[in-house]
Amino acid sequence: MKIGAIDIGTNSMRLLTTDLVDGKLIDRKKYVNTTRIGQGVDENGFITREAMDRNINALKEYHDICVEYGCEKIYCMGTSALRDSKNRSEFIKRAYDEASIDVNVVDGEVEAKLGFSGVARGIDIEGDILVIDIGGGSTEFIFGNKDGIKKNVSINIGALRLTEKFLLNGYTEIAFSEMREFINNQISDIVLYLKENEIGCVCGIGGTITSLSAINQNLEVYSMEKVHRSKITKEEIYKMLDRFIKCSDDERKHINGLQPKRADIIAAGTEILICIMDNLSKESIIVSEYDNLEGMAYSTIL
Repeated sequence: MKIGAIDIGTNSMRLLTTDLVDGKLIDRKKYVNTTRIGQGVDENGFITREAMDRNINALKEYHDICVEYGCEKIYCMGTSALRDSKNRSEFIKRAYDEASIDVNVVDGEVEAKLGFSGVARGIDIEGDILVIDIGGGSTEFIFGNKDGIKKNVSINIGALRLTEKFLLNGYTEIAFSEMREFINNQISDIVLYLKENEIGCVCGIGGTITSLSAINQNLEVYSMEKVHRSKITKEEIYKMLDRFIKCSDDERKHINGLQPKRADIIAAGTEILICIMDNLSKESIIVSEYDNLEGMAYSTIL
């Protein structure tokens, strides 16, 4: 059965087209569009008219791709920014009326389940693992094993949200110090829980982490195959953050492996990951290209 799965994230809208055959996903293809539905939501609580129009147009394009591919089902979920926006009902109505897409705004628990399910399909899980999903508006911590999820927490710290909160006036030492303190305070409870449990490995999903893998490998053309199951050390992540801070805005846009439209938020996303790894005393992270899109394709939740 051919399936389309759409994730409307705070920073990006992503589409997976795939064919589910005998319990396996074949012919996987992913599309990404930096639509930033969450731009300004943290400040005023509303999706702006420009952001709404951008995202409706992207949904129309994705619907057409799904139709051309022959999708029998199209799943679509909205996450952090749509959860927080006061005018999400208007967006949902327009998505259905104008793009023939039924948007399901999911809570953090469902988002976590889908992400963990996707990872479990793409990486062999041995023992307890921690899945970290750094998005534009929130970060999910999902702790569990092959038998299921033991704990999941969604925290409103994301790459776009923290860029708007701390870095709009420049990459100063004070700004990063304040952001680091804010992140550490926000994650303190989940860190305390995780320290009381044995984590076999840490696995990362989402645009920040896959971008860091591509940058670390100096990929001129993004490759799902090269990114999937790759490992990044904390030392390598620190070096990349130092590079992002020293680059000009224009120089950052030309870094191999980094989408130009993600260049202005990659530093904040990287800082989130560093804080998590520092707090948990973890020296490396495994990157998964199987995430909540694959989780949707396999799921009966939506």
